[in-house]
Amino acid sequence: MIKAAVIGAGSMGKNHARVYDELDGVALVAVSDIDVASARQTASRYRARYYTDYRRLLGEEKPDVVSIAVPTRLHHEVALEATGQGCHLLVEKPIADTLSHAEEMVSRAEEKGLTLMVGHVERFNPAVVELKRRLDDGQLGKMFQIHVRRLGPFPHRVRDVGVVIDLATHDLDVMCHLTQTDVVRVYAETEQEIHTEHEDSLSGLLRFDNGVVGVLDVNWLTPTKVRELYVTGEKGLFVVNYLTQDLYLYENEYIDSDWDRLGMLNGVGEGDMIKIKIGKREPLYAELESFVRCVEGGTQPPVTGRDGIKALALAKALVDSGQEHRIVEF
Repeated sequence: MIKAAVIGAGSMGKNHARVYDELDGVALVAVSDIDVASARQTASRYRARYYTDYRRLLGEEKPDVVSIAVPTRLHHEVALEATGQGCHLLVEKPIADTLSHAEEMVSRAEEKGLTLMVGHVERFNPAVVELKRRLDDGQLGKMFQIHVRRLGPFPHRVRDVGVVIDLATHDLDVMCHLTQTDVVRVYAETEQEIHTEHEDSLSGLLRFDNGVVGVLDVNWLTPTKVRELYVTGEKGLFVVNYLTQDLYLYENEYIDSDWDRLGMLNGVGEGDMIKIKIGKREPLYAELESFVRCVEGGTQPPVTGRDGIKALALAKALVDSGQEHRIVEF
């Protein structure tokens, strides 16, 4: 049995504990949180032990795998302690609060031969998995643009980072995953309307090395949750609804005809709209299952620490662009 522990028993940590308890071949042995009531309640629900000091948990329980679900500013501290105890890590996104902290975390895990996976859970959304497969198969032809809308109300639990680091890192990782290429420049307009310390609205642009343009519309100002992804290419438009795990293809009816002069004048036309059948599944379950199987098999995780660093670097660049009103080149 793989011995698992969760450090941080907030909303995400509670879900990590639940999934570990459900996974075959995994025993949830302990949960830690500075809030004793939260730690005790979560641990007792899954017949595990609870701690208020995560160092004691690591020393006494000696888990094989650890989920780090504490506030972002504490990821570095906890990760170094856990790797020092020889634990494989699933670190909730974003990987860390600074790039130097993230680099040290990843380097330490690499030196010790330990798995460090970053919890960019949207990679495991069945609609995104199917979208990636179809893009790799060339079903959209040349990709032109990826447009993301991730909107919702302000989460009072988040205090240490703004909306770019907390939310936009999801979509920055997905964009890099879909394009499989590097970003050459970014530009952002950010606003601080409600959040007391950080930005809560982002309108961002990215230019990828292969010519794809990324558009980000992310905020904590919208009273309803919106999670949508649009990928436009020469053969049509894919639309993902992250929340419902739905995937649609809007076909360009002209793309399969000869691109003669008349066809070019006609431009893009409205073709069929196809709802693609998706086998729906909880992304977090798929993510933690993948993490555990990578640990068991000694294989590279699908979302590496280096992927986490890339998403954080892009997010930091967008924050800098918004604050300094300039294009940031890579």
